[in-house]
Amino acid sequence: MPRPTARARPATRAEPPSSKAPPPAISEPELEPESRPAGRNKLKLKVPRARRFVALAGNIGAGKTTAAKMISQGFGFELFDEPVIDNRFLRDYYGDMSRWSFTLQLEFLIRRVEHHELIHSVRKSCVQDRTLYEDPEIFAKYLHGLGHMTNAELDLYYEYFQRLSRHIVRPDKVICFDVPSEEVLLQRIRTRGRAEEKGIGKQFLKGLNGYYAGFPQVLQEKYGVDCLVVDVSKQDIRRGPGREEFLDRVSAFLA
Repeated sequence: MPRPTARARPATRAEPPSSKAPPPAISEPELEPESRPAGRNKLKLKVPRARRFVALAGNIGAGKTTAAKMISQGFGFELFDEPVIDNRFLRDYYGDMSRWSFTLQLEFLIRRVEHHELIHSVRKSCVQDRTLYEDPEIFAKYLHGLGHMTNAELDLYYEYFQRLSRHIVRPDKVICFDVPSEEVLLQRIRTRGRAEEKGIGKQFLKGLNGYYAGFPQVLQEKYGVDCLVVDVSKQDIRRGPGREEFLDRVSAFLA
């Protein structure tokens, strides 16, 4: 499996998933943004004057990838995809989670830090698909709680996190997607249809939702990052009024 590169992917392209046991959420189902009919007026968005670094957060299936594309295309932001598909440890991880969970989390940490370093060097505004902080605050803790990381591995992971993230530039804003219903998440994951996600179950998603419930408060109080929580369980942000309402909220949040 090719080694991923920490670079921004073109804005026009689109915690972690599964094998026999449900793995941590790593990616979202690919729900393509709306293709507008010819002759229809596009939504006019107010682009922030100042440079912005905004990141998306949320459970598997919440729709972060779709939203990141929409923000990139609608506001002209540079898109930084989540470094998942080409991850060199995923295959081994799916085969033996207890053996490879620490290694996989360390890989994600390194790649996300590289993204932050690249984002710092880009002059234009940027949007990142999944935040750096979901790994230490949600996935590492959850894997440890499930018995897939030892106490020593978790402590070592936090040491790496503290050292590697010490001087990085934090996001100006985070948009956190809330989907309380695990059934909705499962339906979206099934629609995505990735083979490695077949083992994800409701209980695994419910456990992640438990951590995500307090994540916005953690972002604001521990990391000093402003967070907008959006319930996308019933709202289709890909098209029509749902799309316009979402982009309007993002525009006001980034102003």
